[in-house]
Parts: sequence; C-alpha cells; structure tokens
Amino acid sequence: MSTSSREVVLGVGAGIAAYKSCDLLRRLQDRGYSVTVVPTPSSLNFVGSATWEALSGRPVNTQVWENVHEVSHVSIAHKADYFIIAPATADLIARIAAGRADDLLTNLILATQAPLLIVPAMHPQMWLDAATVENVETLRSRGYVVMEPETGRLTGTDSGQGRFPETSAIIEKFDVITGNLRDLVGKRVLISGGGTREAIDPVRFIGNRSSGKQAKAIVSAALLRGAEVHLVAANMSTDGLDGAIIIEVESALDMQQALVNEFALCDVLIMCAAVADAKPVLKFTEKIKKALLTSIDLEPNPDIVAELAEVKEKQIMIGFAAETSDHLDAARAKLVLKGLDAIYVNDVSNGAIFGKDTTQGMIISRTGADIALKEVSKDALAHLLLDFAAEQLG
Repeated sequence: MSTSSREVVLGVGAGIAAYKSCDLLRRLQDRGYSVTVVPTPSSLNFVGSATWEALSGRPVNTQVWENVHEVSHVSIAHKADYFIIAPATADLIARIAAGRADDLLTNLILATQAPLLIVPAMHPQMWLDAATVENVETLRSRGYVVMEPETGRLTGTDSGQGRFPETSAIIEKFDVITGNLRDLVGKRVLISGGGTREAIDPVRFIGNRSSGKQAKAIVSAALLRGAEVHLVAANMSTDGLDGAIIIEVESALDMQQALVNEFALCDVLIMCAAVADAKPVLKFTEKIKKALLTSIDLEPNPDIVAELAEVKEKQIMIGFAAETSDHLDAARAKLVLKGLDAIYVNDVSNGAIFGKDTTQGMIISRTGADIALKEVSKDALAHLLLDFAAEQLG
C-alpha cells in the first residue's frame, strides 16, 4: 500500500497570522495528511515550538544545525509530497525568490521538488510594493502557486489587500494542487457501519460497542472526494451525512440483505460495521421473565464479507478487525479467509477505540506494504483507506 500524497511540510513565516496556521494544520490532519511544521526562527515569537509539536505530534526544528546527523534539510525535503508556506511574509517571499538558504525552511525549499503553495500575509503597502510584486512574479514563473491575499482589516486600524486567507480557501487551493479531493468522482462506495443487534425478546438484544464513528468518517471522506456513497447503518447516528444514501438496518440478516442488494453496483466496499457473530435460535415475542432467563441458545450469523467475496467481480473490498489478542496474526488470517484486499486491525482491549475520535492499529493489504498507525484521527484513517481504494481502482 502506498502513503503517497500524504506528507506535508507546513512552513510558517514570522507574521501575526501565524496563529491562524494552527487551524490550517488541524484541517490538513482531518483530511488524512501527516504534517511536519517548519517555522522560521522569528515566527516563534508568534507561535512557539511547543504549540506546533503538540498539534502535529512531531518534533519542530528551525535551523539546519539542529539534529545534524539526520541531515534534516535533505531528509525532510525528500519525504515531503507537498509544501505549504503559510503565512509567507514579504521577507520570506524575498528570500525564497533570491534562493537564500539561511534557515531550515529556506534550505528545504531549495532541496525539494514537491509542489509548493505560498500563502502571503502582510501589510497592504508591503504587498503592493514593487519589490514584492516582482518577487511574487518570479516565484510564479518558477511554477510555485502563490495565492492572492484577501482584502480586509489587518492589525490595528489598517485595512486593504494583505489579509491571511480563510482556512477553507487555502484548503480549496491545496485540493486543486494535490488533485486528491475529487479522485472518486464516478465511483460508488458502499460502507457498512455501526453494530448489529440480535433480538432476544422485545426488550433485550445481543449487541456490541461499535459507535459508528469510523463509518461516519469514511462516509464524509468519500463524499468529499466525489464518490456516490451508500451507507448501510446498523443502530448508529447518521446526523451530518447529507449527500449519502442511507439504508438503516437492525440485525445481521438485515445488513446481509442490504449489502447483497447494493454490492453488484459498487466499486468499493468498506465493511466497517461490527456484525454480531451469533444470534439467538429463538426470538421471543414477549419479554422473558427474569426468573426464566437462565440460558440462551445461539446459532452463527452468516459471514457476510466472505459471501460477498465469492461473487465479487472488480470490487475493492476493505474490512475491519477488532481484536484483543494476537491481533496482527488474526487480521492476516481474515484477510485471506474473507477474500479482502485490505484490512484495518486494532487492539480493543479494555474498551480502547470504541466511541473515541482517534484510532490506532495497522492497515494490512494483499500487496504486503503494511501501514502502522500510532494514534490518528478517524478522519485520517478514512482517507488512508480511500487512498488505497483509489490506487487499486487505478
């Protein structure tokens, strides 16, 4: 599996707008990007290293002479898929245009061949100064994408063109550069989510702890990337999923029927739901009295994924595995037995993962290029899984 197009260097210039890049960092992470922040030394007067390290989860350096043994100005540059410089001050733009290399960030810019997005923010007179105008033209002539700053109030009472763009505008421009946003246009993605409930009587059921949060993240990410999305939702909240076709189900048999009906027309199946392995042999029509509730006879539910794999044509199938022991071996076995193209496995011992906004585990694929995830948002995992699906679809 490839993790291409997911490593971003966020360069931060010494402007008051530096604090707004904290939100930009978060929004990039929400889209599944891993971000290394490289501030200029002066920018630390506005936002310190501790803040960037806490938000990015990565170490922050500003000078070439830090961690020299890692040759940071080369290693970081080679690893990056994209660069965003935000905010870019008049001074930083001038130094980039002149080919200077007097801190880690400007060294990286010279050492990389990755696409570069520059987001200027400065006083209107500085933006309109002939030197800045010429420097921006120079950068654009070299293939760099330089955004136009917005017009509005800046620090103090000054107003004019030079204001840092809204995060949404930066993300929109970045999406154009990456080409990742709409890579699933014309594709139908079928997702199962939540946890099935197997009725014992009108009051009680056999269920599980799945909240459906991961499925919601995948639905949102697939919609963002232009897919037609169908969600088979088992006992989960579907609020905020406008644009998706939602089929609500209760039990494993309900989910099986819904997925069988939808599977032939989908390009990708992501089986995120926690399906009960067994159900009561008898479903009582009246509540069982407490004194009589001494035992429940169970029978297995159908293996929905394995059955779909037997009739699949060109569909990409991605599964999930929640384990409490030997989770990697168990997941690799399921990958083969259930005919999956990839599987995401995590260790849910002591109630981990369920109901949380973050996840940690491993993506295992038939290609053999596994990805270990320490702790990422469920949004980030959603995009990584869709990256794999898009790659397999060609």
